[in-house]
Amino acid sequence: MRAATYSIALAAGDSGPAECVVNYFGPGQGGSVAANIERWRGQIVGAGGKPADAKVTTRTTRGVTITVVDSTGSYTGLGGPMAGTGKAVPGYRLLGAIAAGPQGNVFFKLTGPAKTIAAQQAAFERLLASIQPE
Repeated sequence: MRAATYSIALAAGDSGPAECVVNYFGPGQGGSVAANIERWRGQIVGAGGKPADAKVTTRTTRGVTITVVDSTGSYTGLGGPMAGTGKAVPGYRLLGAIAAGPQGNVFFKLTGPAKTIAAQQAAFERLLASIQPE
């Protein structure tokens, strides 16, 4: 279930939507970490329409395991009122994070034009660094 959606201010010269979505589905819900990584990887395509390369890292912050996905290419995951044409939008970046917890995983997905996401990356990292167990 979508817990929150935040619109992100665009960097100068960028166009198109940028947002940070937070999802929480409850214990045992929302799919595995691996399944979500693969789904996110599939939302960013590179040359030839194949999934773009994605950097996947895992860290532990205050005892919480956080897996981060970083990928740049043409974004196919636009949905809802921001969907526009439904076609892949080039020049996008996805920063996704999954914070694993005993009451279920929390999913964070920051998407938008690559320059905008680069400008917001430090804030996204601060958000992840602030996560702590209940």
